[in-house]
Amino acid sequence: MSTAATVAGAAAMAPLLSACGGGSSKKAAANTKEGLKAALPAYVPNTNAVKPDIAPVQGGSDAATDAGYLSYPASPPASVSGVPGKGGSYTAVTPLWGTAPPVGNSFYQAMNKALGVELTMKPADGINYSTIIPTMTAAQKLPDWINLPSWLNANFNTGGLVGTQLADLTPYLSGDNVKKYPNLASLPTGAWQTGVWGDKLYGIPCFSTSFGIPGATFYRRDVLEARGITADQVKSADDLMNIGKELTDAKRGVWAFDDVWTYLQTAWNVPMNWRIDNGKLVHPFETQEFLEALDWHYRLATSGYMHPEALAGDVANGATRFYSGKSLIGGGGLGAWNLGDHQSGVAADPNYRRGAFNAITADGKGTPVIYMGAAASMISYLNANLKPAQIEELIAVANYLAAPYGTAEYTLVNYGVEGVHHTRVNGVPTFTDEGKKDVQATTFPFLAAPGSVISNPGGEQVTKDYTSWSAANVKYLTKPPFWGMNFTMPQALATAAAAPSVNDTLKDCYHGKKKVSDVQDAIASWRSGPGERLKQWMTDNVLDKYGAGQ
Repeated sequence: MSTAATVAGAAAMAPLLSACGGGSSKKAAANTKEGLKAALPAYVPNTNAVKPDIAPVQGGSDAATDAGYLSYPASPPASVSGVPGKGGSYTAVTPLWGTAPPVGNSFYQAMNKALGVELTMKPADGINYSTIIPTMTAAQKLPDWINLPSWLNANFNTGGLVGTQLADLTPYLSGDNVKKYPNLASLPTGAWQTGVWGDKLYGIPCFSTSFGIPGATFYRRDVLEARGITADQVKSADDLMNIGKELTDAKRGVWAFDDVWTYLQTAWNVPMNWRIDNGKLVHPFETQEFLEALDWHYRLATSGYMHPEALAGDVANGATRFYSGKSLIGGGGLGAWNLGDHQSGVAADPNYRRGAFNAITADGKGTPVIYMGAAASMISYLNANLKPAQIEELIAVANYLAAPYGTAEYTLVNYGVEGVHHTRVNGVPTFTDEGKKDVQATTFPFLAAPGSVISNPGGEQVTKDYTSWSAANVKYLTKPPFWGMNFTMPQALATAAAAPSVNDTLKDCYHGKKKVSDVQDAIASWRSGPGERLKQWMTDNVLDKYGAGQ
């Protein structure tokens, strides 16, 4: 399955611009149009990639679906000749949500042999990553290679680290320089943009995609189709409400809806972060569309069609409710649509099948909008203290780690050594006990990884459903203002952008506990103080100086 989607799910609806807050006196400015163009690597499609079963579908600017694979290649081809490293010794830190593999295990040894370097992996607790890294940067003791998720840029003050503690990669990778590294050159241009600060390239994207959207409104396809309801019947918010009435049976413990606000609000054309109207910035909270979307969701919450546990704010058990058929429609990140989800669903109900509604407009008229998120949200950086030869060595290693899906290098990075860490079961690489213990798909790929693909070996229907839905909706993908722009924002304004007081009231409203007027009061209070300061700062320091990044 698309790991990009999974990682994007972790970021969820984090701001789609990487705004940093922090205390460093030296901070990178945003990118100029000309400077960005000069810093970005050239894009060269990979000729060594395994041909997909389902080819990508192109949308608008920088938008395309991920390729689909229905099986794993029987004979993985090589994409890198020779050993990339020259015997250097390095340390690397990546976030890990899970159990850390044993130090110096057989997988690490096999990787170091293949890479030609002694790379000591030091996975750090992902849950506490936002506090672990600032301790390192304060002491100026970063490892040689580190992953800094973009949604934590404000915590890390990444804009203050580039050029001081993080190495400038522009001389090595900008323009045609990247052609020395074919696997890196095949990554989408939009993904590289997430690592450009102040007209210089610093970051290497992991899990890049040209279909980086926050999520979708999912439904139990098996249940709805058994009732004669298909996705193409849902074209408006009224259609959804009518389905809610038809599907809800509280006596049987079945409610049509779980939470849908986060991913459904764009049906009313609520802007993502900002809208530019006659050259002026407009915040979503200031729009009529926001209030109309909120009014509909308040009516949904008080209609009796929404699961009581969802109304109570219980997010943790949402998947269980969905699998058991206690709730049939719910919003979520695209990372939920994968083989593991299918297996969990079928364990609860043999007929289980996940679907997603196509993008709609609230009134069923006009063209829907799906706002594009970042093309990559996991970014790795090299230490500024490294010598040029060391930087070149690690970029060559990154090129190995970015080998396309199904290649020999990809197989080693993701599954380990055949016969030791995995065996083939019905053609699918399947972990042995040693592989389960040692191989973590979020260690080396969090340093560099290929473009994302959709693949669920053993669950081909999942891949077909996901790619079919992506192909039908890619034409709606639209870049919001400031898409992919990196800049440093004062910490107080980063807090203002988060608007916790408004969002707490907002959540109570779409759960039916407070009224739309209560949210309007909270917005009025926010707008008169932090909201106005935020808009002024964005206007003066970003829009007027650098434009909207479109």
